[in-house]
Amino acid sequence: MSFRIFLATAALTLPLAAQAESPDVAPGEWEFVSVTEVTADVDIPDQTNTERQCISQEELDSAEFGFIEEEEGCELLDQTMAADGLSYSMICRADGGEATIEGEMRFMGEQIEGDVDIVTESPMGAMTMNTRIEGERLGDC
Repeated sequence: MSFRIFLATAALTLPLAAQAESPDVAPGEWEFVSVTEVTADVDIPDQTNTERQCISQEELDSAEFGFIEEEEGCELLDQTMAADGLSYSMICRADGGEATIEGEMRFMGEQIEGDVDIVTESPMGAMTMNTRIEGERLGDC
């Protein structure tokens, strides 16, 4: 799963070109590590995912580039984008269930860190997922 899709966990497109400033993200090869803790009625072990991705300056400048990908059934409730970060909240509905998503990312040039919290209500019960994301630029692509 790509970092952009994971970060949103299901969201609406947020093109960076529509914002006043470009994000403080250096182009190059990036490694993203995410750790997800799940609280639910059943025991689910923590999950760690590591991904490498090349982000070019052209992508950062592109109107099509966004950190939030579009998913059907989701509604963006609030979003704030600045050079130093992104925060958003949304709600997604599908199959008789509902998920509330709160996300915040901090852009620091050659590092990115953030948190995504998801609270899900479904016929099978409640579940909370807390994901911590850390990204580091490794060098040129």
